[in-house]
Amino acid sequence: MTPEVVMDIFADAFFLTMLMVLVIVGPSLVVGLIVSMFQAATQINEQTLSFLPRLIMTIATIMMAGPWLITRFMDLFDRLFNNIPYLIG
Repeated sequence: MTPEVVMDIFADAFFLTMLMVLVIVGPSLVVGLIVSMFQAATQINEQTLSFLPRLIMTIATIMMAGPWLITRFMDLFDRLFNNIPYLIG
């Protein structure tokens, strides 16, 4: 196994990790920004007001994008496991 192959595998895994984080956390960040702007405009300083919409958005995002993310994850590991003989030898 050459260093280039190791770096390609690492790059694929890192890209998938960043994609998963972006898909799950991105919408909740947008909702948090909107709620924060609402709180700043109305001068409501309640911590739970920003937590619940972000939690609901994160759960909804996981429910909607979860099957796609799991498919991408399984594709990466299927490719890794199927290429083990080529990577070793």
